[in-house]
Amino acid sequence: MSAVLRDVAFSSRSGFRPLSLDLVVPDATGPVPVVVCFHGGGWRVGSRKMFVPGFEESAGRGRIVDAGFAVASIDYRLTGEAIFPAQLDDVRAALDWVRAHGAEHGIDATRIIVWGESAGGHLAALAGLDRQQGVRGAVCWYAPTDLLAFPKPGPDDERPTREESLVGGPIDEHVELATAASPARQAHADAPPFHIAHGADDEWVPPAQSELLADALRAAGAEVELTIVPGATHMWKGLDSLDTVLDPALDFARRVTG
Repeated sequence: MSAVLRDVAFSSRSGFRPLSLDLVVPDATGPVPVVVCFHGGGWRVGSRKMFVPGFEESAGRGRIVDAGFAVASIDYRLTGEAIFPAQLDDVRAALDWVRAHGAEHGIDATRIIVWGESAGGHLAALAGLDRQQGVRGAVCWYAPTDLLAFPKPGPDDERPTREESLVGGPIDEHVELATAASPARQAHADAPPFHIAHGADDEWVPPAQSELLADALRAAGAEVELTIVPGATHMWKGLDSLDTVLDPALDFARRVTG
């Protein structure tokens, strides 16, 4: 039987809504590793209630718990509330909470995996690359990784784009902030292992974005797994089962958490 905690406040900043997390801890005889999950939604929408839209909870986070991991699903400020680096600051605050309080709930906070999809995968990558966090690994599904290399908006595209909203305006007018918000430009040799997966037919975030991050990590001397999944689009549409991508990610998480 799993222990479940809902609506645990981990950050309360003046002028902003309090941010909360949900925590599920499997029944175990000793402290368990933890997966900290970041939702997608283009940094504009979404909440910790989401994992991969269109798939049942039991097929996603439920399977992670069944595999012996605690799961902490967090909220972060959206771009209608604050621009980058607010989102990364919130991720850091959540990880601070896990380290400070994890032991109270049967968690081994020295064995943290960060895991996200789309915008959440972007934040997982940045958290993994943050030398102060010391996570064991990062799982990044179809994430934007280089805002300066993202396809430029066309005349009929909605403006501001999601990426522009993240940094507060056109990318070429906010180059310094866009660079800081681009995991592919933050790769370093001390990065933890990365597991990156992307649908080959993704129409929202080009697979080249995952390839850029993988190439940068390899060039820096870090460990990385990259899989481009045939027949899959954004949010793993086109797959009959989430197991196709979840099983390799769980194998990775087991390996890097020992």
